[in-house]
Amino acid sequence: MEKRKASITDMTCGSPLKLIMAFAIPMLIGTLFQQFYSMVDTVMVGKYLGVNSLAAVGSTGAIFFMVNGFVIGNTAGFAIPVAQKFGAKDYKEMRKFTMNAVYMGIFFSVVLTAVVCLFTKTILIVTNTPTEIMDGAYIYIIIVFAGIPVMYLYNLTASIIRALGDSKTPLYFLVVAALLNIVLDFVSIKFMGLGVAGPAYATVVSQLVSGILCVVYMVKKFHILKLEPGEGELSMRHVKVVLSMGIPMGLQYSITAIGSVILQAAVNGLGAITVAAVTAGSKISSFCVAVTDALGATMATYCGQNVGAGKLDRVKEGVRVATIIGLIYAVLVFVFMIFIGGELPKLFVDASKSDVISQARLFLLWNSGFYFALIFVNVWRNSIQGMGFPMFAILSGVCEMFARGIVGFVGVKYFGFVAACMGSPLAWIVADMFLIPGFMYCIRRLRKVFAEREPVETLKYE
Repeated sequence: MEKRKASITDMTCGSPLKLIMAFAIPMLIGTLFQQFYSMVDTVMVGKYLGVNSLAAVGSTGAIFFMVNGFVIGNTAGFAIPVAQKFGAKDYKEMRKFTMNAVYMGIFFSVVLTAVVCLFTKTILIVTNTPTEIMDGAYIYIIIVFAGIPVMYLYNLTASIIRALGDSKTPLYFLVVAALLNIVLDFVSIKFMGLGVAGPAYATVVSQLVSGILCVVYMVKKFHILKLEPGEGELSMRHVKVVLSMGIPMGLQYSITAIGSVILQAAVNGLGAITVAAVTAGSKISSFCVAVTDALGATMATYCGQNVGAGKLDRVKEGVRVATIIGLIYAVLVFVFMIFIGGELPKLFVDASKSDVISQARLFLLWNSGFYFALIFVNVWRNSIQGMGFPMFAILSGVCEMFARGIVGFVGVKYFGFVAACMGSPLAWIVADMFLIPGFMYCIRRLRKVFAEREPVETLKYE
């Protein structure tokens, strides 16, 4: 029993600040490692294969985000009922939700892989990928997309582990994957001569390893997940709840990414130099926003458990604490970028590429200046999702999509690169205008629900 408690964290009691920090720090380190080995991919491609190869990999960024975002959101949504039932101490139902989440993960991984691989080339053409980098872009992204089942394996198992309050174990396995990915990057590019295909294979293989490690750990260490007779059956009631959380959250990421794809298409039309600059800037920015990502993922689990326990005051206090932490961080990053933003792009391209470096610096300044808005997007949206209101997440994603779409269709055409820099900041602000009052509505709705003593899993919140 003591061994089991050491692996699982009950977030329904104790200091919200301490719980959030204890859970978020491993999440942050894990996110940083993810961004780190993604950045290593980009650095090695840029340094060893040249600007065109860097642009080829970078031109697929929005498309990858659209698909990978769906997987991440989908699996995180599947795990929300698990977190809620864990918070409610209803372990029998928790195990049923876990198994039905696994069944749905397998189904979605097969369908999504078939659909995405079939339309990959068409998407690259529609997004205006420059001719000189088309072949490299296709080779890279088709290999990554063939590994979608591997994405599901890791993200679903990691989401279930985190739903039980354990954010450290997925981190350990992610570190292993990151180190393996770096080694495979270097070997595949430098010694095997695989070009842009090398980092793609490295990504798939390393994520497969981390996913297998998560499965082995769950089976051996999480005794609370050991099935009893009848708990492993496919249940349409449980499937309905799992899908009601997973599909909206997956769509939220994908809808958000549609705006990014539109914006990427507009950037692609500005030429390989600008694509390379945005690629470098985006990789650095992704590294910097790891804190906001970690806080968001933490709040999904924190709110899920506390809603399951019926503790709404703790939900509000946790959101307040996470927001303050994020805002302090946003200010520090912006100040940092003012002084060193021009040096970071040199990690990706030679110092002689002054045009790429100057554009990347401008991109970083615009984005970091609006990280305060991103804090609300990640913390408040993930909190709303953890509370069980996935449709609000979709609507906020629609807000982001329209904002980026307008910039892509109109802004870049008339204002060029500067407008591209404003795409994400504008999207964050528009989403915040919806999310902040939306969160207040969700709290009021749940208070009414709890007063009526309705079971959480059967509610139709919207």
